Amino acid sequence: MPQKPNYKNWIPPKLLGTLFGACLLCAFLFLLLPLLPKGTLRTALTATLSVAGSVLVAVTLWVSALYRAFSYNGKRQIARRIVEGVAGFVRLPEGGTGLDVGCGSGALTIACAKLNPKAAMLGVDPWEKSYALFSQELCRRNAEAEGVKNVEFQPGNALKLDFPDETFDAVTSNYVYHNIHFSNRQALLLETLRTLKKGGNFAIHDIMSPGPYGKIDQFADTLRGMGYQEVKLIRTSHGMFMNRWESLLLGLYGSMLLTGKK
Repeated sequence: MPQKPNYKNWIPPKLLGTLFGACLLCAFLFLLLPLLPKGTLRTALTATLSVAGSVLVAVTLWVSALYRAFSYNGKRQIARRIVEGVAGFVRLPEGGTGLDVGCGSGALTIACAKLNPKAAMLGVDPWEKSYALFSQELCRRNAEAEGVKNVEFQPGNALKLDFPDETFDAVTSNYVYHNIHFSNRQALLLETLRTLKKGGNFAIHDIMSPGPYGKIDQFADTLRGMGYQEVKLIRTSHGMFMNRWESLLLGLYGSMLLTGKK
């Protein structure tokens, strides 16, 4: 049997299992309540379990919807559409090399490599314990399953990329920087763009809400002032990769694609 790529799901299966288990436990405890004598304790426990159970069911249904939406093999395949959509903005010259920051399971790196067969892509990721589903070996296996050979994967950290200035012909990233807490997201963007060659292009997709990112429109103006060209901020949550209701349900309403040329 030919090997199939496994890009995993952005929603950990263990989280779903934990939520379903909590719902079952709550239901079991609720069934035991009639065994208690009538009184204040039974009334209080009934109210508590009712509220807790309702919240658990709502959260479980929401997370289940997320899991189905992000599945590469599901009906909506939102993760696939996002990855392939971002990859479409990455253009590499023949013999050039692109960088994917926070490559996870290698999906975006491989998609870019497939669209730029005469160039190469490098994916970097710390593959930390908090994202234990992803690994360098998983990326390698996915590239092999896709028959893509113009890719490499190595450990790397978006906070400080271990590359000289102007190393790559293109840089890209997908839903990475908003997950790096206690960091200046605009500084992270500049750290990535530091490695981009003059004339190289960038396509960085993330939840660029004012909370984590500050005034992203002003940041785009700053890039233009630094000499970057064709700088665009494209809202992807209003029909490009997903519709507004999907973006709200999935917690991706502030999704934007920052593109341009150095």
